[in-house]
Amino acid sequence: MSEKTRWGIDNPHPLSRMKTELVWEGKYDEYGNRRTVDVAGCAMPLQKIETIDEPHSRARAQGTLFEPEKAHRDDFRNMLIWGDNKLVMASLLKDFKGKIDLIYIDPPFDVGADFTMDVPVGDERETVNKDQSTLERVAYSDIWGKGTDSYLYFMHERLLIMRDLLSEAGSIFVHSGVSVSHYLRVILENIFGKQNEIEEIIWYYGSPSGGRAAANKLIKAHDYIISYAKSYGKHIYNRQHLPYSEKYIRDWFKWEENGRKYRKRMRGSRREGNVTWERQFLDESKGMPLSSVWSDIQQVYADPRAYKKGTKSEVLPFPTQKSEKLSERIIEMATEKGALVADFFCGSGTMGAVAEKLGRRWIMCDLGRYAIHTSRKRLIEIQRELHARGEQYRSFDVYNLGRYERQWWQRERLQGADKEHRRVVLEFYRAEPLPNASGLLHGRKGGALVHVDGIDSIFTREEAGAVAKAAEQAGAKEVHCLAWEFEMDLKLECLKLEAEHGIKIKLIPIPREIMEKNRTSPPPFLEVAVLEAEPVYKQKGKQRTVDIKLTKFLPSLAEVPSKELEALKERAIKSGFDFIDFWAIDFDWHEGKPFEHHWQDYRTRKDRSLKTVSDFGFDRYPSPGSYKACVKVIDVFGCDTSISVEVKV
Repeated sequence: MSEKTRWGIDNPHPLSRMKTELVWEGKYDEYGNRRTVDVAGCAMPLQKIETIDEPHSRARAQGTLFEPEKAHRDDFRNMLIWGDNKLVMASLLKDFKGKIDLIYIDPPFDVGADFTMDVPVGDERETVNKDQSTLERVAYSDIWGKGTDSYLYFMHERLLIMRDLLSEAGSIFVHSGVSVSHYLRVILENIFGKQNEIEEIIWYYGSPSGGRAAANKLIKAHDYIISYAKSYGKHIYNRQHLPYSEKYIRDWFKWEENGRKYRKRMRGSRREGNVTWERQFLDESKGMPLSSVWSDIQQVYADPRAYKKGTKSEVLPFPTQKSEKLSERIIEMATEKGALVADFFCGSGTMGAVAEKLGRRWIMCDLGRYAIHTSRKRLIEIQRELHARGEQYRSFDVYNLGRYERQWWQRERLQGADKEHRRVVLEFYRAEPLPNASGLLHGRKGGALVHVDGIDSIFTREEAGAVAKAAEQAGAKEVHCLAWEFEMDLKLECLKLEAEHGIKIKLIPIPREIMEKNRTSPPPFLEVAVLEAEPVYKQKGKQRTVDIKLTKFLPSLAEVPSKELEALKERAIKSGFDFIDFWAIDFDWHEGKPFEHHWQDYRTRKDRSLKTVSDFGFDRYPSPGSYKACVKVIDVFGCDTSISVEVKV
């Protein structure tokens, strides 16, 4: 602009026309255009891996039927999804755009948080430390990689998709700490509009005690929950009430009639001389209307001591767990029976658990394996409880994005080449690429050769045989096979191949953490877990029944902190069953179909014991012959291992 340019009414300065706006790195592209979310590029098929309607499935498999009043609801199958919530939500838009009635999210909001945790192990009151490798580090890399800028970019993208998922009567509640609530409020206003703001709720969760009380500063004792409607005025709002305090009752309900306390309420005007007095009876009063400050709900503390008898049953070993009462209030305030509720940072599954109890449908997702496992076990327990009380419940299915998530990573960050995928894997594995590598052998680590399976592949028996043969011909004594997925029972097949080719074979899952956007340090590469089981037959009259016995389990310890790894390896070899938290059986499994829960056993807060032989007595095979049962074991860190067991009837 020339020095002679004069700004004024006829030629206003550009700054004079700017509107208030929160700007962060990444909001606009290099040309000044507002970035949009590539929803179509993020959408991908969800893979159903488990179906869970535990009491109903068990009853059907045992040849009994539920009474009509105890039957599970079959109008909707709830969804528990393992994966990046941006990709999950983009994938849900096809079927659920404009159909979700309530979204509650509790995203990470503390840049310095440490989410390592102690998880119970074995029968006794013993714990081991679980690393944050999957639970929080993966998510935090994108959220906090560039500080506040990347956090705002991360949340803005996801909140845009959430708006599209909400129904016209829907609302969103965003749980936030004091450090980022002001940013989130501006983003929400930008996306939903000031006119659709419902309220900013202050959750005061209790006075400080212990170490917090001794701190030389003002003590943080509250969070914010910011709420917006998709379309204010059309949104559901059910007024909530709190019980009157004893003091309030004493001060106001001073009169009594036939043993019923009441207070007097004036109607009309003294000036106009039309005053009348109405009686409000205490036993007919709903209580004090709920305000925007909630001080009657305490925090839930994830403390291993909570596993002792007599403590509150709600407590789980999960560091960010929120109170069921908090979720209950939000659900009852913002939805009606049968509404669809979603939580895209589900953690320990509180929102889904409460939704199930209140007769709402739900969708939940999380990036952490341990979160999915905790939620799965919690929801199965609720199914059992509701069934035992004669109340209805819904089935739920477990999904993941699987190879599609990897395809997205390959397309977005690796420029699509499978060769580039192998290079990245070898780099993180600290293996040296073989010059002009082709075929089955791609790298070398120490004295071992390395095979890296394709990004879309499942490493099979046939591949294992071919790799073992190629390594033998190359003169190697050891080969490491790195893959995203392995064919079931492959570990047992490799024992035969080792004997045949005189070569040691290691099966090593590629850690999901290498897909992190800003990761530079290698995550641990550990061998697959070892699981062995066998059928147990009993004769019941003319009928032969089948159960399954676990005979061996060695966990992978993929999420154990490095400093504790060696000690826990020794412990796992001596008593691997101590590391099993949950196991389940599909007695009539078919390759390609989701795992159906016919029977399961798991450790609970009150009962740390675990059966190693099922007590089901399955006898529902259609005819004599050979069948496959699938056994799924989930360890205390949330990692699952499955094998098939041949059953002959």
